Amino acid sequence: MNLTASHHDLDLDVLEQLSSGAHAVAPRIVQDCPAVTGCIVLATCNRFELYLEVDGPSDAVDVAVEAIARESALDPEKVRTALRASAGHHAVRHLFAVAAGLDSMVIGEREVAGQVRRALVTAREAGTTSPALERLFQSASRVARTVGADTELGSTGRSVVGVALDLAEAELGRNGLDLATASVLLVGTGSYAGASVRALAGRGAHEVRVHSPSGRVPQLAALRGLPLVSAAALASTLAEVDVVVSCSGARGPVIDAAMVAAARGAGDPGSRPRPMVVLDLALRHDVDPAVARVPGVLLVDLAAVRDHSPTTVGPAVAAGLAIVDEHVTAFERATAEAAAGPAVVALRSHVEEILEVELARQGTRDEATVRALRHFAASLLHEPMVRARDLARSGREREFAAALEAVLGVRVAEAPRVET
Repeated sequence: MNLTASHHDLDLDVLEQLSSGAHAVAPRIVQDCPAVTGCIVLATCNRFELYLEVDGPSDAVDVAVEAIARESALDPEKVRTALRASAGHHAVRHLFAVAAGLDSMVIGEREVAGQVRRALVTAREAGTTSPALERLFQSASRVARTVGADTELGSTGRSVVGVALDLAEAELGRNGLDLATASVLLVGTGSYAGASVRALAGRGAHEVRVHSPSGRVPQLAALRGLPLVSAAALASTLAEVDVVVSCSGARGPVIDAAMVAAARGAGDPGSRPRPMVVLDLALRHDVDPAVARVPGVLLVDLAAVRDHSPTTVGPAVAAGLAIVDEHVTAFERATAEAAAGPAVVALRSHVEEILEVELARQGTRDEATVRALRHFAASLLHEPMVRARDLARSGREREFAAALEAVLGVRVAEAPRVET
């Protein structure tokens, strides 16, 4: 089962609220609803999603809504209204498309593939993943790699960071600068900051400094070699840089309007404030929106990125969706065969046991006779095996198991029907 809130339906401030307690939602749901045997939360800059493994009918949606409401301090009805539910084929296809960047704010972006992988790792660490969700998310990562390798989407360089830097370069150009000559301050040290550093380097930026609001310097491993800016030096550094890229996701603004106004000399009589571009790429704003009112400052947030993002990239999207559909079919086939497995094994064992008993009773080991009987048994089993898998694909494997018991007296160990 999938519960989704995304940029397609909601303002980003609502997504920010929904995501505010994302780290605590999965453990709470698994604890509060015994029927939920696995839960993975995917929270990015433009979506908040839950993937649940549910053992049979349950109140999982109600429990999930209550957990999200509790952690985000939102009204439960507002949470319920924000979420769209899907299951089975639709949930699988949705995740595969998301991982491939085909459902993103910036179509074809590659950052989300890493976010999908990290969501699975986080669930493992929290003890809330499950075998079915492991298979689902690992398959989604394979889809993302295939789409990136086999379509033009992998080489477009489209990303939230990329669109934001396009806007920054356009503004810098109006002031005779570009990223290669500009001084940049990066706020944040997580995986998104790493993507920002790579994007900046790809555009020739070489004067980049880093500030970590959390102070967790070890997280800078991926950014090693960049000068660090302490909290005490943040204000003075703002006075020196042309571009700020902020993506820490800290709880509350790291940079406010007063800091920026003072840094740019906006309050000095007769002064002309230096131009500055501030990119706030955090879902939970790192930068006070009032910064946009500081003279000489262009503030680009996720809403601006969304408004300037191209919605299509032509045939590459169709090719990507075709790959998604192929992988969905393969995933469902494998899942169905796994669900039909106990009944198939029980039937095959039953027929083979009868065959061995009959061969022993006849006392014959003539090779041609044995081979003919085994071929006959395999032919006899073929159609029931096909039917077992077909029924499993539509969630009716228990009907097949019941038929085996009613007709042949074969007992099949009952496995829980899982919904994802």
